[in-house]
Amino acid sequence: MNATVLLFLNLGGGEIFLVLLVVLLLFGGKGIPNMAKTLGKTVREFKDAANGVQRDFQNSAQEIHKEVNHHTSVVHEEVQEVTSTPLSNQKKDPEGK
Repeated sequence: MNATVLLFLNLGGGEIFLVLLVVLLLFGGKGIPNMAKTLGKTVREFKDAANGVQRDFQNSAQEIHKEVNHHTSVVHEEVQEVTSTPLSNQKKDPEGK
């Protein structure tokens, strides 16, 4: 994955060294671990949030699936009741046939 990111950014060894040197100068030796720790926490929180959204979508989809199955079974039962009604319960025509 790192290689694909570096290829995407089109950075060579010299450019990476220069970026690391600038970061070291800006934040100092003591600031970099704190920055990395904060970045790690941020990434973890983002992943947790993304997993939460995914979990919510899955739960909603399961609830919808259960409702559809329930309504399908109700309709199936009603169709069975209608089709299993004996002919004697149906109205006879006025001529008595």
